[in-house]
Amino acid sequence: MKAVVLAQPLTDADISRIVEMAWEDRTPFEAIQAQFGLNESAVIALMRSHMKASSFRMWRTRMKGRVTKHAALRPAEMNSSNRQQAKHRIPQR
Repeated sequence: MKAVVLAQPLTDADISRIVEMAWEDRTPFEAIQAQFGLNESAVIALMRSHMKASSFRMWRTRMKGRVTKHAALRPAEMNSSNRQQAKHRIPQR
């Protein structure tokens, strides 16, 4: 596996956020790459090195075949920018 060269080293907060995003079902790997510059294989390597072996295996099993983790495989309505927002998330005027 190739080592990923980052412009800036990741902070503990960055690593925590990447792990959180990787566990989320609806956050695609492309979003992690856009925000942190890590492709899917780099995220997998990061998860492997920052998690217990049993937790990593559980995560990999969960992510295997999950279409929501890849923007290209997602249904069109999930990629739409005009999704409805929950009422409690809409800014009050």
